[in-house]
Amino acid sequence: MSGRILIIDDEELFREDLATLLRHEGYSCETAADGERGLRRAEQEPFDVVLTDLVMPGLSGIDVIDRLATAAPDTTILLITAFGSLENAVSAFHKGASDYLLKPVIPEDVLAKVKICLSHRRLRDEVRYLRRALRDSGTGSTLIGTAAVMVALRTLIGKVARTDSTVLVTGESGTGKELVARLLHESSHHGDGPFVAVNCAALPHELMESELFGHVRGAFTGAINDKPGLFEHASGGTLFLDEIAELPLPLQAKLLRAIERKEFLRVGGLKPVTTSARIVSATNQTLEREVAEGRFREDLFYRVRVVEIRVPSLRDRREDIPLLAEHILRRLNQRLKRHVVAVAPEAMTLLTRASWSGNVRELENVLERAMILAESDRIEPHHLPVELQGDGSPGEAVVDLRAALRAFEREHIHRVLAQTGGSREEAARRLGIDPSTLYRHLKDSDS
Repeated sequence: MSGRILIIDDEELFREDLATLLRHEGYSCETAADGERGLRRAEQEPFDVVLTDLVMPGLSGIDVIDRLATAAPDTTILLITAFGSLENAVSAFHKGASDYLLKPVIPEDVLAKVKICLSHRRLRDEVRYLRRALRDSGTGSTLIGTAAVMVALRTLIGKVARTDSTVLVTGESGTGKELVARLLHESSHHGDGPFVAVNCAALPHELMESELFGHVRGAFTGAINDKPGLFEHASGGTLFLDEIAELPLPLQAKLLRAIERKEFLRVGGLKPVTTSARIVSATNQTLEREVAEGRFREDLFYRVRVVEIRVPSLRDRREDIPLLAEHILRRLNQRLKRHVVAVAPEAMTLLTRASWSGNVRELENVLERAMILAESDRIEPHHLPVELQGDGSPGEAVVDLRAALRAFEREHIHRVLAQTGGSREEAARRLGIDPSTLYRHLKDSDS
């Protein structure tokens, strides 16, 4: 079995004897006399397995493991330790070591454990390959598009996925921010762990803290048992906090501590709970403005936005609309048990000219409506909403300006209501009108 191995140990004779043993078995093996040099090699080239001593001058084995978790997260680490320091090595496993070897090492033990590490690595690579194949087949998570902005987006996701940095995904509603978060998760070394998504705007304020951080028995009326929160459920994976701007200020302080310290207290609890979840947040708000207006903590803003990934609007990549439409039709045919296989050229022209304020989500809704109305296997212009039928064609546009404005107003109100999960109070706040005005508009549109 081939494999690239790096040995980090300050004892030259031990280091070279171990390298000779591994090379004799066919492994490619390099050595480093201390932690700093070993880390530099691991950052320059990928290694399958790193064997590092625990006690060394300068950087300790614990320091090496801690920094390798960020610099080379896919590398498997074996800790080398003397029997007397075994208890001190426990923290190494919390940092990411997979196993340990006791000095003086037994050659058969070394070879067996290295072989197991390489087998696990191969299995992990196969799982990732199958996940990519599943995504590419159209049944999993994928970002459709060949526009330059989409190529740049996929490249950025690939780079960021190799780190544990917190990520803020921004963009308009309907652009696919959760899809980006899922791809980050699946492409990272957290990919085998859980992906837990929570819409902060949909959580009742009085239950937010308990839902995110859990509670202990007796913390409040109705807390009859201990309950782990979403941070605990996501440990070892990714916690996706959608609409993070909706978190109230007191909870933002607790979130900041959880991100910085990787620990938190359950509601009513006294014992800290640790988590290894990676935090990915998303918002369609401008967080800088929220900070300036005192609705979002500045320190939390910088903590969640270590890396920002902005998802382009559909208007910024109109050339992708035909490809997206084909992909969406394939999915809708499976769900609706239909066989609509094409969009007529005239209808496609209308789709590519539309404003798409609701982005890909709006395109999906329009195509689903059109598919339901289609009498044949092709979507025609008259299957599209009337406001799209007039796009770019003055002769077909709605000539009654007041009727056009009412149609736009009705569509916009219902779109904002959908974004807020049906909350009329929240929709009125986002629209900048009184709730009573919103009720009147809804009543008029239903009559």
